[in-house]
Parts: sequence; C-alpha cells; structure tokens
Amino acid sequence: MTLLVSNAIGAFVYVAEASNSWAIPEEHCVVPVTGEPLVWFTYVAPVFAVFTVVNMIWGAFILRDRQWQSGRLWLLAGLIWLVGIVIDFAHHC
Repeated sequence: MTLLVSNAIGAFVYVAEASNSWAIPEEHCVVPVTGEPLVWFTYVAPVFAVFTVVNMIWGAFILRDRQWQSGRLWLLAGLIWLVGIVIDFAHHC
C-alpha cells in the first residue's frame, strides 16, 4: 500500500512539473517551437525514471514471491501513471 501511495504522489508531482511545459491555452498549436522538450526532460524525466525503476523492482518481487494480491496494487499504480501521462499529453500540441 505504501508503494501505491508513493506512486500516486509521484504521478501528481509528474503532472505538476509537466504543467510547466504545457502550451498556453491561447497559443495552443499556434507557436510550433517552444522550450517544452527541455523543460520536460529537466523536470519530469527524472521523476518518471525513478518511479519506473522502483515499479520494475516491485514487479520483480511480485513475480518472484508470487504475491498476486500485491500485483493488483501494482497494476493500479500503472493505471495511476497512465492517467497522469494522458493528462500531460493532452496539454501538448
């Protein structure tokens, strides 16, 4: 349960940091070149990378120990991250 809560917090931080690179609504798809890739990589990629590694290790423990109940929480964590990523990508042109 702790890893699920930390994933929810991580996904929230991901979306909060990614919002710095979102296009201004009035300029959405009008300005073709912005600094968003650099901002995204600088602020968001490290958060995503850390949680990817943590979740891969968590998944390996689930498989090794056959903890299928924990596997449901792991899948729920993946769903939380999917929602965060969809929110982020919905704000890019």
